[in-house]
Amino acid sequence: MFDVGFTELLLVGLVALLVLGPERLPSAARTAGLWIGRLKRSFNAIKTEVEREIGADEIRRQLHNEQILQLEREMKQSIQPPAATPTPTPTPTPTPDKLPDAPAQVSEQPAASEPPAAPSQDKNTQS
Repeated sequence: MFDVGFTELLLVGLVALLVLGPERLPSAARTAGLWIGRLKRSFNAIKTEVEREIGADEIRRQLHNEQILQLEREMKQSIQPPAATPTPTPTPTPTPDKLPDAPAQVSEQPAASEPPAAPSQDKNTQS
C-alpha cells in the first residue's frame, strides 16, 4: 500500500528514538501499535459490512430478476393457448340461399298486372 521498506522503518525508528528518548519510546510504540490495530479492525469491520450489503443487494437483484422472469413466463403461458387442445374450427353459417325450407324471395317491384297506387289524400289536405 505505502511501499515502506526496511530502511524507511529504520529511519523512522531512529528519528523517534532521538525525539522521544529511550524512556518514552517503548510506551509510544505500544500506543501506536494499539491505535494501528484498532484502525485495522475498524477498516476490516467496515469492509465486511460493505461486502455484506453489496452481497445482499446482488441477492435482491437476482431474486427480483427471477421474479420478473417468472412473471414473463406466466404471461406467455396465459397468452398462448396450450398446444395439446386443438382449437375449434368455426362452422360456416348458412346463407339465405342455402337454407332448407326457405320461402321464395319476394320481389319489391309491383307486378305488371297490378295498377299503380293512387296518391294519398294526406298530401292534399295539408295545404
